[in-house]
Amino acid sequence: MTARIVRLIGALGVAAALTLAATGAAASPVGPHRTARAGPAYPVTVQSPYGPVTLASRPHRIVSLSPTATEMLFSIGAGHQVIAVDNDSNYPSNAPRTTLSGYTPNVEAIAGYKPDLVVVSYNPSPPNLVASLKLLDIPVLYLPAARDLRQTYAEITELGRLTGDTTGVERVVGQMRTEVSTLVAEVHRRYPPLTYFYELDPTLYTATSATFIGSLLHLAGLANIAGSSVHGSDYPQLSSETVVHANPTFVFLADGASVRSVRARPGWSALTAVRTGRVIELNQDIASRWGPRVVQLLREVVHVVNAVQPTPAVRG
Repeated sequence: MTARIVRLIGALGVAAALTLAATGAAASPVGPHRTARAGPAYPVTVQSPYGPVTLASRPHRIVSLSPTATEMLFSIGAGHQVIAVDNDSNYPSNAPRTTLSGYTPNVEAIAGYKPDLVVVSYNPSPPNLVASLKLLDIPVLYLPAARDLRQTYAEITELGRLTGDTTGVERVVGQMRTEVSTLVAEVHRRYPPLTYFYELDPTLYTATSATFIGSLLHLAGLANIAGSSVHGSDYPQLSSETVVHANPTFVFLADGASVRSVRARPGWSALTAVRTGRVIELNQDIASRWGPRVVQLLREVVHVVNAVQPTPAVRG
């Protein structure tokens, strides 16, 4: 497995899923409509897979080591409270990007910003980032990769409670729910459903229907050729022969590969997706994150799904 795919799968949440399984922690706490209507009275406590996180007052020196968390923070109006983000947090453009890394973190460098809250989505060991920051009395919120939209809404809510930006949570989550509901209602359903292969890496690592991206594409009425798991893995590597045999309606590229390179693969020129122009190059950043911009991803997928003409009925 290449270093790039290890990094991408880490972003998609394999490490988070293993941690949750080991700790038995719940993935989705209270719904946003119950916490966003009243501003928080500090101290505020939210639950995390690594234990409760309590803030005595509103944080004003937040460090985000998660591109998804950065997008969430700015979307709810907490951007002015963020003083530093990691080197992968490239959205929004005005986020205070630094050389800090969420994958190979330097605890001393993080502490040097004197944060009153650190948000992470990956906890490498060594060092055990969460434990190391706690030893320095730095509050740290661990937001694992979401398994579905419900967990995304819950994580946005947790951030809003800690930052005091609960009005922003109500606005963002409410808008996401409305747009997702509208898009799902617009999907042209087909039986049997159209199928897809979701490519994470040119070596054909993929995400099953049990993952966040799998749950999102299910909303668009699609069936994953990888199913719910392959040999117990949510992120299996498929063979080229397996993909060719499955002959998916769509191939979604989340790895920067081009339509031309896919067409040049042995045997792939005959794929339905290739012949019909349904190899879709996705925005890699949006496709690997689970924040507010997933609505854009769902909208793109629904658009290409609805563009497929139904197969004419065969008359006897």
